[in-house]
Amino acid sequence: MRRTHAAAVLALAASLSLTPAGADPPEGYPFVSYDEGLRRAQAEGKRVFLYFGRYGCGWCEKVNRETFSAPELQALFIRHYVLVYVDAESGERLQLPSGERITEMELGARLNVFATPVFVYLEPDGELILRAPGFKTVKDFREFHRFVDEGHYRHQTITEFLSDTP
Repeated sequence: MRRTHAAAVLALAASLSLTPAGADPPEGYPFVSYDEGLRRAQAEGKRVFLYFGRYGCGWCEKVNRETFSAPELQALFIRHYVLVYVDAESGERLQLPSGERITEMELGARLNVFATPVFVYLEPDGELILRAPGFKTVKDFREFHRFVDEGHYRHQTITEFLSDTP
């Protein structure tokens, strides 16, 4: 009896250790799920800021700690965007604007998210505006915001925009 109990405890512990832990978005930001974010973006007429992260991503932790901790960035994002966080390794299902159901991981693959973090700006209807991979600073995000908010993306690439910016 004692051996059976020990075996059951070991089996439970092993199964729990194989369960993937969730990735964490930065603290203090009202991130929502993809589905909820697109609903809110359409209802509020706001663009979407989509953050792809994953559990154990050192660069995600660095950008959360060093960049997203800036109060001015937090205020800018909350005022101008619906904030969506997606775990790039998650099997959680979501629904695209077309009605198609896919996983968060599949959404990442469609948006070429093969390493994290990746930051994506979307129109309220889910159309891609800008995809920015890797660690970013507050200054980077301010420039991306200008590119999106002022509509520069409609007639030039982000590279062209940044090369014209003093």
